[in-house]
Amino acid sequence: MWKYLTNNLYKEFLLSLNLVDSELYIKKLYSISNNIEDNYKVFKIKKSNGSFRKIYEPNSTLKYIQRQILKNILENKKVSKYATAYQKGKSLKDNASVHVGKKIILKLDIKNYFDSISFYSIYNNCFPIEYFPKGIGMLLTYLCTYNGYLPQGASTSAYISNLVMKDFDDELGNWCDENNITYTRYSDDMTFSGDFNLALIIKKVKNMLSKLGLELNKNKIHIIKQNQQQKVTGIVVNERMQAERKYRKEIRKEIYYIKKYGSDFHLDRINYKDKEKYLNKLYGRILFVLQINNDKAFINYKDYVLKLINI
Repeated sequence: MWKYLTNNLYKEFLLSLNLVDSELYIKKLYSISNNIEDNYKVFKIKKSNGSFRKIYEPNSTLKYIQRQILKNILENKKVSKYATAYQKGKSLKDNASVHVGKKIILKLDIKNYFDSISFYSIYNNCFPIEYFPKGIGMLLTYLCTYNGYLPQGASTSAYISNLVMKDFDDELGNWCDENNITYTRYSDDMTFSGDFNLALIIKKVKNMLSKLGLELNKNKIHIIKQNQQQKVTGIVVNERMQAERKYRKEIRKEIYYIKKYGSDFHLDRINYKDKEKYLNKLYGRILFVLQINNDKAFINYKDYVLKLINI
């Protein structure tokens, strides 16, 4: 299809993607793609379980290019209806709502999700030869990868992961629909609910992931029955959607101490040095609760903490 593309047409095609604003900068694209690792800052953040996650932060030039790729190319491609993360207008609530009041909830996790999505998976699913000359498709893939894999921290990575998983989600989701099972995937977290054969689903998912070069995390298989607290992406779904009671109680307690002793004294009590960071985190936790439940007390908490932030 692209056999007779001249150099001038090639450049015009590349410029039509609006990644850069002039022909002069095309050389810059190739320079960055040929030294991609030099355009990232790599650091670690501690996870709740004590382990660390690597974050790859692109420099300002690469970040701009990636945002253009996301806006002008990737977001024009549809992802599966079963994927609920990394989409405008979708939230944790959308992922959890379909699992309310189910007999059994099965939660599965994809091991090393971003790190396991390879260069050629990205090329084939996002920039294939049907739509891009091979050289341009390869260039775009290099601009969205780090050392041959999907970097967690690039603005393109989240949407790319959904595109790579689209056929998987559609095939698995359709099979679940046929068997009266509810399925959603939020990033690397897969949730199944209903009344079903647990071993059958686990085996099916394991085999389907293997075909993509991905692996099921055997240490994160969770089966939750109705007589237990059923949580989906942090939201309790036994009878209705609800932020976890313990989570709400902790926020109430912190608001109580701030009102009683003042924020400065409270921060001294808990040995927290950064007041701005603390208040912003507390505000975010309150917004999380309000995203799930329209609780009048938490609306008041939100207004109260916002005033403290703006003082």
